[in-house]
Amino acid sequence: MQMDFIVDKQTKTVSITKEFAYNLSLVWDAYTKPELLDQWWAPKPMASRTKVMDFKVGGRRFYAMVSPEGDERWAVQKYTSITPKTNFKFFNAFADKDENPELPGSDWDLNFSEQDGTTRVSISIYNESLERLERMVEMGFVEGTKMQLKNLEELLAKLLRAKETKQ
Repeated sequence: MQMDFIVDKQTKTVSITKEFAYNLSLVWDAYTKPELLDQWWAPKPMASRTKVMDFKVGGRRFYAMVSPEGDERWAVQKYTSITPKTNFKFFNAFADKDENPELPGSDWDLNFSEQDGTTRVSISIYNESLERLERMVEMGFVEGTKMQLKNLEELLAKLLRAKETKQ
């Protein structure tokens, strides 16, 4: 399925568009349920571990990317807007293990649409500073995100197989 990935330093924005050959409900759940998010959010060999997730406006997700050696890189996402199965937005910041954010952060805007059984996810990530954007890129954000989306493709296929087996 098609994927576009654009880093625009002038606007301090990353734009990602990805199509999935799965229905909207399945893709939405993978982005909004912690038990599913933790199965794909981290690029391998890292793992994602959600400590808290309250998916509602004003709620948050506090999670760590965990290396095979056990090193943790924490982040907090604060949900600012949710329109079920269409859009959600959050403010994202790296954090310490006690949930103290490292500012500046970034504003994420995720849009979901479905046509003929194909779901398109369009993500816009605005960074408060060029330095933060450059730091994300240096930390392997582009490669890591592509790996995450591959993990998501694999998870969606597994979830669909499990659903079909139950029927």
